[in-house]
Amino acid sequence: MNIKPSHLEALQTLGYTETEARFLYIVATHSGYFVARQFLTFTCGHWGKRTTAFWGKLHTKKHARTEYFPKSGNVYHVFSRRLYRQIGRENLRNRREHELEYIQRRIGILDFVLSHPQWEYFETEPEKVSYFCDQLKVPIHLLPAKIYYGQKTSQPTVRYFVDKFPMFIASDASSPLSVVMFTYLQGLEASLTEFVHHLRVYLSLFRQLSEFRFLYLARVDSHFEKAKELFNSVAAIPLGSDVSAELCRYFKSARRGTSGGTHL
Repeated sequence: MNIKPSHLEALQTLGYTETEARFLYIVATHSGYFVARQFLTFTCGHWGKRTTAFWGKLHTKKHARTEYFPKSGNVYHVFSRRLYRQIGRENLRNRREHELEYIQRRIGILDFVLSHPQWEYFETEPEKVSYFCDQLKVPIHLLPAKIYYGQKTSQPTVRYFVDKFPMFIASDASSPLSVVMFTYLQGLEASLTEFVHHLRVYLSLFRQLSEFRFLYLARVDSHFEKAKELFNSVAAIPLGSDVSAELCRYFKSARRGTSGGTHL
């Protein structure tokens, strides 16, 4: 994860330490929401003067608000337009208020990113579009997209990769070339209907790639076998029938862990 020094410096001008600025950058970019245990783990800290000072700055400067959920505890929402503007993220939807289900998923995404800081993440929609269209020459109409309709007098807006699941470049001993890693974080719902829809939305893009990897993330092991079966039927088998390219695709499952404290 490469964070531009200028972005950290911009956040530090708001009164945050370098460590706090780094944490806030990651939160704003990938989630918008965080819980106390994530900050404590990131800073290797404990409850005390340092953490109290951080919460105090966030609230005093009106950069974040605390939201309380009866079964989940306190959640911190970084919403300040000024803070997001400092890092060029002013228009991210992370600033907006959301329902609990959305918040739970964003905190799960943040857990993944904080646990894997070594990856080179695509942080913005333009970065993803540029990578696939400019570098890999994928036609833009094959990217996963959603059309948003505004007022009657305004033109519809097309947005890409609106799910915002972590996406990054990965390489290992099994592949000498860097390949893109897609992820999907299963929500708390027992049904995998949304997962199937997600795969179908991405299938046109998958067909354009000579190689990629897919990481399925869930809180419970019981989802994995069914998810693997669905991935094979919806994505792997259709892609395998395309003999126009040598394809190397596989499903990899992993369990997202937590590190104590209140969590969603």
